[in-house]
Amino acid sequence: MAKKTVASLQKAGKNLTKVIKMVKSEKTGAYSFREDIVTKEKVNDFFAKK
Repeated sequence: MAKKTVASLQKAGKNLTKVIKMVKSEKTGAYSFREDIVTKEKVNDFFAKK
């Protein structure tokens, strides 16, 4: 699945990046992962959000 995502990002012609962030749950304390596809300019904004 990852190969298809990376290949489609390269064909889009824009500077897109797949980002994955580990987030800790307030209730259980367990970690989960948030994935998103953003432009290279917005990568730092994605990681700055809680």
